Amino acid sequence: MLVKTFGSALNGIEAFTITIEVNIDRGVQFFMVGLPDSAVKESQQRIESALINNGLKYPKKKVTINMAPADIRKEGSSYDLPIAIAILAASEQMSSALLEHYVIMGELSLDGSLNPIKGVLPIAIRALQDGFRGLILPMSNAKEAAVVEDLEVYGADNIMDVISFLNGSDSLCRVETPKYDSGYDDDYALDFSDVRGQENIKRALEVSAAGSHNVILIGSPGSGKTMLAKRLPTIMPPMTLREALETTKIHSVVGLLNNGTSLLKMRPFRSPHHTTSYVGLVGGGAYPQPGEISLAHNGVLFLDELPEFKRNVLEVLRQPMEDRVVTIARAKQTTEFPANFMLVAAMNPCPCGYYNHPTQECTCQPGTVEKYLNRISGPLLDRIDLHIEVTPVPFEELSKKEIGENSKMVRDRVSLARKIQTERFADLPEIHSNAQMTAKQIEKYCALDDECSKLLKSAMDRLSLSARAYDRIRKVARTIADLADSPDIKPEHLAEAIQYRSLDRENWGK
Repeated sequence: MLVKTFGSALNGIEAFTITIEVNIDRGVQFFMVGLPDSAVKESQQRIESALINNGLKYPKKKVTINMAPADIRKEGSSYDLPIAIAILAASEQMSSALLEHYVIMGELSLDGSLNPIKGVLPIAIRALQDGFRGLILPMSNAKEAAVVEDLEVYGADNIMDVISFLNGSDSLCRVETPKYDSGYDDDYALDFSDVRGQENIKRALEVSAAGSHNVILIGSPGSGKTMLAKRLPTIMPPMTLREALETTKIHSVVGLLNNGTSLLKMRPFRSPHHTTSYVGLVGGGAYPQPGEISLAHNGVLFLDELPEFKRNVLEVLRQPMEDRVVTIARAKQTTEFPANFMLVAAMNPCPCGYYNHPTQECTCQPGTVEKYLNRISGPLLDRIDLHIEVTPVPFEELSKKEIGENSKMVRDRVSLARKIQTERFADLPEIHSNAQMTAKQIEKYCALDDECSKLLKSAMDRLSLSARAYDRIRKVARTIADLADSPDIKPEHLAEAIQYRSLDRENWGK
């Protein structure tokens, strides 16, 4: 008897429906075709044990399993459940009437219980797009899938519950779609009020968050670079539902969601160690997986001790920073991962860390500072909008009992600036913030009057800035004007933006 069930395969962060055909005939052999990997082939032993341990029969006949389409590779153990259900239906141990209406996924334990799987959210989205009534999967994944409206999602603890449900009983309860709340819970561990002093740095990070601008923090050890960077996500506006879905899909595919999680609410903050490889950063592998760049999508990628990263690793950042997408090409397929992230980098000004320190003496040899800075290429630095010097906080500031602005106060201002940008780019779905503007939008929205033009020309000549820096200064000035609720860029807005580029490469180490 021939029976079909339906599962799903992942390619990048997108899913494709897989038809699992099981035919049982005379004989005693087992065949599995359709480009399965080793984990899928091993399902025979898990399925046989699960069925026997639950009082069911594994057919001692010729079992042929075909997973179509055959040109898409099937990976992992999540096909255990749909294969087992198809075998039971083909051997007439259960009804097959409802199988065509549901996508079924889950990993089986030897006792028949269901273990969680990866990539549930894209699987649920694809099931709805392909016209299925619902999705049956492990209970620990049910909340994640239930965020897809108009799709019936059923979570199960073991295979017997699934069999009963498909036989017509009400053994499974539908998981309701959770209401998305984009608001922050202000009772989080990190807050801007923890930072004493550094008001100019806080202002720079506010500008960075308001326009989604890349920023580099340069300062001596202990000046607060890492502390400031870790608090940046708390002043960024809450994620929209679209952003939450995109971010959750990426983390779901990699298996980083906690059991029972529906949607990620906090913007991601990724901080890879400087020993990471370029594959770990950009993604890839034999079967491409997202890297740290994509895991930071809609959030912050923090690179501490930037010069300690290998130069070839840093260079892979350049294309994603411009295109906001990572394209990984292989002989048989090309996979794209979204990469709309804010880069926050931190570094010491020299190997010993005390160049230009107000009290500590730099012990570096002549030429060492320039050699240290040359580990970072000019084209990469050119793509960073704000270059900020972080100076040590004096004792008087550290010992003050007054508490500065908390993250919510700053975030409210940032959210208002982002709202202005959302309205500005309402007809441009691919642009969401000032940092993403193209040359055409810069000319339209970052126009300068004569006074501003003269000011910028003077800065360009004095700092020997590139054409890319010219555009980025105008973008930052537009963000500063948005924070001030000003329709036009004024000289004071442009002057502040220029200040954030004054630590240009040619002036370091001199």
